[in-house]
Amino acid sequence: MGGRSDDARRGWDEGALEFAGLSRVRLDSLLQELLGRVDEIMESEERLRALLDAVVGIGADLDLTSILDRLAKAACDLVGARYGALGVISADGNRMVRFVTHGLTDDEIAAIGPLPQGHGLIGLLIDQPEPLRLKDLADHPLSYGFPPNHPPMRSFLGVPIRTREHAFGNLYLTEKADGAEFTEDDERAVTALAAAAGVVIDNARLYADSERRRRWHEVTTEITQMMLGDFDPQDVLQLIATRAREVSGSVVGAVLVVEGDELVITAMDAPPGFEDQLGRRIPRDRPILGEVLHGDEQVVIEDLALLAESLGRLSAVPGLANLGRTILAPLPAGANSTGGILMVAARRGEPLSVTPGTDLVRMFADQATLALDRAQAQRQKSMLAVLEDRDRIARDLHDLVIQRLFATGLQLQGMRRMVRPDVQDRIGRAVEDIDGTIRDLRAAIFELHHQPGATSLRGDVRGLVDEYAAALGFRPQLVLTGPLDSAVPAVVRPQILAAVRESLSNVVRHAQATMVKVEVEVTGEAVTARVTDNGVGIGPGDRESGLRNLRERAASLGGAVRLESTQPHGTVLELCAPFNTPSS
Repeated sequence: MGGRSDDARRGWDEGALEFAGLSRVRLDSLLQELLGRVDEIMESEERLRALLDAVVGIGADLDLTSILDRLAKAACDLVGARYGALGVISADGNRMVRFVTHGLTDDEIAAIGPLPQGHGLIGLLIDQPEPLRLKDLADHPLSYGFPPNHPPMRSFLGVPIRTREHAFGNLYLTEKADGAEFTEDDERAVTALAAAAGVVIDNARLYADSERRRRWHEVTTEITQMMLGDFDPQDVLQLIATRAREVSGSVVGAVLVVEGDELVITAMDAPPGFEDQLGRRIPRDRPILGEVLHGDEQVVIEDLALLAESLGRLSAVPGLANLGRTILAPLPAGANSTGGILMVAARRGEPLSVTPGTDLVRMFADQATLALDRAQAQRQKSMLAVLEDRDRIARDLHDLVIQRLFATGLQLQGMRRMVRPDVQDRIGRAVEDIDGTIRDLRAAIFELHHQPGATSLRGDVRGLVDEYAAALGFRPQLVLTGPLDSAVPAVVRPQILAAVRESLSNVVRHAQATMVKVEVEVTGEAVTARVTDNGVGIGPGDRESGLRNLRERAASLGGAVRLESTQPHGTVLELCAPFNTPSS
């Protein structure tokens, strides 16, 4: 009995020892598993804390450029990536408009060359905005290698950034620490960071837009204050070009005004290299310009340098090689303006600070139109004051001065019978001088009624006479009578000038004259141009050949030509045309 109990006790002890050994193994395993879970929790907490720190960091201020720089760095720090980049895509989602890098020095960036344009793997995330994680970039079918001087990169993690359900850009991370792969946790963390960044970026863009609008209202007030008083339109247009450039974040601002069939660069604010462009004239029917002028919407050119190069005009303006995104806004034709274009252009590769859907540039264009209208109205008001003053002077000359001279002439003529013959001759010459003075005064009165800047038949005839003075060797006598500028129809004026020119030309070539008198007068409903000389007269073969052109001109006007010899020698040529010509 005792032996069996000892064996039982011994078996029990051995079982207990085996059970205790198994328990310790299980306990160690559980402890290891517990410690692993604790490490995971600690790591998760660390990652969560790093994520929160990154979110807080990128939202430290609302400057979009600073936010993008901090976001690229925070994403690298969060998952232990050596290199990071943030690509901003265009509003239409088809191309890259900005590329921010982290982990590369300026020298390395310069050595690599042009930044990516949205092809290969970078383009894949643009076309398919979904997270992408790769063990080795080279294994992907869309990977086509790196440019020279580019550092080696293997592991890759790409995550899209969205703002209000719209694609803003993508985060690109490469080269995880110690050559490891990016994990699913890395992807979740960066995706969360991108989601938070989308909110921060959207707020930054809204803030930037509100700041631009605030600045726009300040500029509007500044321009309006300038236009309230007397102002130089050139100064206002220059201010508009400068402020449009500033508010839009562009490098060039310019105002082009329509003059006839051309656009004139009237105001410009630009860096060195564009100085000689101010005042340049450009045909208004050129591609895109005509589209802007005839349309009602602003036109966006994505790459002005590329467009100029394709049209073969890049060499004409070297500064165009540095210009990229450009907005052309039409200046609506106002009550007193003929329209034009406001242009703002960013440096190549840089964005314009104009939020899609806003019309800030168009607002500046409207201000330019208002300035042109206001300036023209101001000029018209000044002109009206001048014309009113001239009318008053003309009335005074006609009603007072001419009447007194006429009365004085009548008195002198009445005294001629009462004096000696030699005195009579002197009085006769004085009366002729008074008559000449009256004619000059009447001519001056007609000149006063002529609007400055408008075409003048009187001025054109005077210029024609002055032109032939050198060829004749003396200045012809000129007599202009009646309201030439106000009464003679526009269709008749070129023919009158052509008749005077042809007559003077014939005198120079054939007459050998020492005296020429040119008369243009308005009598009733007709105008007469008469050229008289004391030359050799009309030769037997000269009459028909010299009259042919003048008769054709007279016939087109419904008038007639008279060519006669004068005594003792010389010629008088006269063209008379009614105002109601067949062609008018």
